[in-house]
Amino acid sequence: MASPAVFGSAPLSILNPIPSVSAAGAAPVSGTSYTLEVDGAGFVNGAQIQAGGATVTTSFVSSTELQATVTIPNGTTSLSVSVMNPSPGASASNAVNAAIYLTTVATAARLLDQSTFGPSLATIHQVQSTGVDAWITQQFSTPDTPLANIPSPLPALCLAANTPTNCEESEWWQTVLTGPDQLRQRVAFALSEIFVISSDTDNATTITYYHNTLAQDAFTNFYTVMHDVTVSPGMGAYLNMLNSAKAPAGEIPNENYARELMQLFTTGLNLLNDDGSLQLDGSGNPIPTYTQAQVQEFAAAYTGWTYATSSGGVPTKFPNNTANYLAPMVAVENAHDMTAKTLLNGTVLPAGQTAEADLQGALTNIFNHQNVGPFVCKQLIQHLVTSTPSPAYVARVAAVFANNGSGVRGDMQAVIRAILEDQDARAGDTDPTYDGGHLREPMLWMTNFLRAVGFTNTDANGSYFSLSNYSNNLSERPYRSSSVFNFFPPSYVVPQTTLNAPEFDLENSATAILRLSLADSFVNNKITGFTIDLSATSPLGQLAASSPDQLVDMLGTIFMHGQMPSDMRSEILSAIGGLGTAQQVRVATYLVITSSQYKVMH
Repeated sequence: MASPAVFGSAPLSILNPIPSVSAAGAAPVSGTSYTLEVDGAGFVNGAQIQAGGATVTTSFVSSTELQATVTIPNGTTSLSVSVMNPSPGASASNAVNAAIYLTTVATAARLLDQSTFGPSLATIHQVQSTGVDAWITQQFSTPDTPLANIPSPLPALCLAANTPTNCEESEWWQTVLTGPDQLRQRVAFALSEIFVISSDTDNATTITYYHNTLAQDAFTNFYTVMHDVTVSPGMGAYLNMLNSAKAPAGEIPNENYARELMQLFTTGLNLLNDDGSLQLDGSGNPIPTYTQAQVQEFAAAYTGWTYATSSGGVPTKFPNNTANYLAPMVAVENAHDMTAKTLLNGTVLPAGQTAEADLQGALTNIFNHQNVGPFVCKQLIQHLVTSTPSPAYVARVAAVFANNGSGVRGDMQAVIRAILEDQDARAGDTDPTYDGGHLREPMLWMTNFLRAVGFTNTDANGSYFSLSNYSNNLSERPYRSSSVFNFFPPSYVVPQTTLNAPEFDLENSATAILRLSLADSFVNNKITGFTIDLSATSPLGQLAASSPDQLVDMLGTIFMHGQMPSDMRSEILSAIGGLGTAQQVRVATYLVITSSQYKVMH
């Protein structure tokens, strides 16, 4: 018979969960010392990592992340990792093989920031796995991703974008965001901001051809870049070498390209030392690189060039008034000035030479000038690594330009490798306070965000052109510089300072506010033609749901090289506390990409 007065009790033990490991990776600290990170679920404070069968001192980060410092002998290719939760209910996880990385997150992410259109978690891990030098070598062998030539009649994509210019810009955005040849495209972008042409005055079809030329030549020789830029119809039209004929006696041909090739593209106005500093005369004044008379001599050397025929051949008369933007210019000899010409350093082109012979002689004369290495290398360093390279950094790279180690001058692969592997370029990998870097110009700021968080193009015609509308508000869009001096000059100095910071020429109160507004549109998925998923179910949202700390750390990895300052991290965690998961992701991401620490790439 049941009795309501009778009762009993039994002890209840609450056991720790059984842990599970999803991934592990070990990044080098120094020598054979590595930081081992283990990701998974069900970790509790006191959990111990088992690495290679040995228990190691473990730091509890969260229920989904543990860390330890371990010793991994040189040559080790595999390390078995598991996790043991403590009592009560001590239990072991499954075992996984840890990825043994060759570089740290900071090294990989900073390299990608300098050499691509933005790091992603996948590309960071790729560089960690291969190492800096091997990754650069892989990129050198990756074929170029050409922009599609714009045929006539226009395809649906171009018609949807209304103009060929818009179609060309759409192609550019898609290529730099999705192409596997990231280093090639980033170098081509840097070259396009040195050898400037603009669809503000040029036909958009030639912009496509011109960009493809820069991308194809990016890993060749600087002489090849000079030559192919010179005979491109885009540059010919932009700086008036196209259809420039020999002048009547007492007159001179068009000087525009002859002057800008030296002043802006190759030598600069004044003689330089190997470290990029000015040479001075006995009175302390700069020494001009060239004279007006030499500009006129170069102008005469560049005469006789016009559009190729539709098949790429030489027309029967000069000028050819039927435009061909998809082939190099060709020379019509009876329009070329065949007089003798005195160039830099006393070099003389003899009378009676063909247009091609004079062109090669003139370009070779400039290519071998002492200024070209320091002048060009400094600008490449500014575009890729830092606005204010040290004289020693410039000198080291210029020395490689002069001789790649095998007696070759102008080897672009050697120069690029020297820029990216230089001690100054890599100093920030281990010292976050290292004084270097540059402001992220608008187009790079946009591509960095999109590549980091991922996106889906939703335009009915697959167009990426809407991105130009957003970047235009920040004073940049692909190949639309308002002048040959680029969107910003390399010598720009921030007012009331002595700081050479070229990209800051685009930064003012208006563009600063507009960048904040665009960041808000990005994180709230309000970009026309694109979906940017920062919802609760996105990868970042899943991290936030598990641990806001891990969300912020992941944002620090993909946007700030894993070097987010501790006070910034604390402020962001405080700001997102109490918010819903999706809102945590959006607010945290917004605070990172609008921070001064991110806007200036260190």
